[in-house]
Parts: sequence; structure tokens; C-alpha cells
Amino acid sequence: MKAEHSVRVSHEWIYHHSLQDKLSGGDLYRHLRCQKQRRKRYGSHNRRGQIVDRISIDERQAIASLTERKSRYTLIHNVKRKTATGISKTIIRLLLPLSDHVKTLTSDNGKEFSKHKTIAQALNADFYFTYPYTSWERGLNENINGLIRQYFPKHRGFTTSIQKEINQVVSKLNNRSIKCLGIKTPNQVLLGIGSTVEIYYLTR
Repeated sequence: MKAEHSVRVSHEWIYHHSLQDKLSGGDLYRHLRCQKQRRKRYGSHNRRGQIVDRISIDERQAIASLTERKSRYTLIHNVKRKTATGISKTIIRLLLPLSDHVKTLTSDNGKEFSKHKTIAQALNADFYFTYPYTSWERGLNENINGLIRQYFPKHRGFTTSIQKEINQVVSKLNNRSIKCLGIKTPNQVLLGIGSTVEIYYLTR
């Protein structure tokens, strides 16, 4: 609105307007990114022995998300099994068409990234890891994951998430105007950038 109509609207006004609309019976608040107060969970690992007939976390489906740091360009793909092989194949398949623009990749320390050398070699890029328990070192990707959760909340299993629906979310994310990009979209600023890609996955 500022770029095209010289109208300035603050985010505080938007939230206030949405709240007033909600109190009047409206549903604008349903379009807000955060629907409820977030609570940080604390817990401890139980090491009292193995569980009989346990199913490994590797059997869960996941969504792999990759974000280019400068343009905010995002790629998302469903992964049938959250294994190192499944994740590496997905990352390579998503980034290979853009390999000329990919210079470095950064991930957390999950074991699903144990095939990082295979990924780096396939894309001819350097692969880096953040320090343990430092999600802010991949702050942009964490932010994008928050946006993705708006479409695929935790109570929804990814087994019901068909790739066509995921592609629609990718299109929405990459065609939204972003203030830090000068009101341009990630699609508009992607080409010509030597990319640092942050990667992550969301489990069901």
C-alpha cells in the first residue's frame, strides 16, 4: 500500500482492527498468523530402558523446507520417511535445478543430515552446521517454518498433505511482497544471487 498508494498502515493498527472485528462477531482474526498464545515446553529425557515394540521417529513423515537467505525464496517438499537418505534425496532434487545459485547450505545437527557430504558434492556447495541448540542461527528458516505451520499445523498429519497442496503454499510464500526486500517478492529477487540456503524439516 505504501509503494502503490502512498498509504501507511502499521501492524499495530491491523491487529487492533482485527480484534475489534472479532469482538463484533467478525472472522478477520482467523487470517492472523498466530491463533493462540505459544507456550514453551520443558521436559527431560527418560533413560530407564528401551520400550518394547517401539516405532522409531525415523518412520514419521516430514516436510523438508529450504530457504534462500537473501531473497527469502522457499522450497518445500513432502518426505515419506525422515531418514538421512530420504532427506538428502529431497534436498538434491529440489536444489539441483538451482545449483548455479547455491553456494552454501546450513542445517541443524539432526542425524537426518548425516549425508551432508553427498548433498554438498551433488550441488557443488559447502555444507555447514549450526551449533547445537542454537535455532537462532537459522532464524530465517525458523520464521518460514512458522509460516508453513499456519497451513500445516502440528495436529494435522503430513500423510494427508498432498504435494499439490504443498506447491500452492510454496507459491503463496514466494509471491508475497516482503518489506525487507523493498516490497518485492522472493521470486522477483531470486535470480542473480549467490545463495546461502538454510534447510530444515517439519515432522507431523
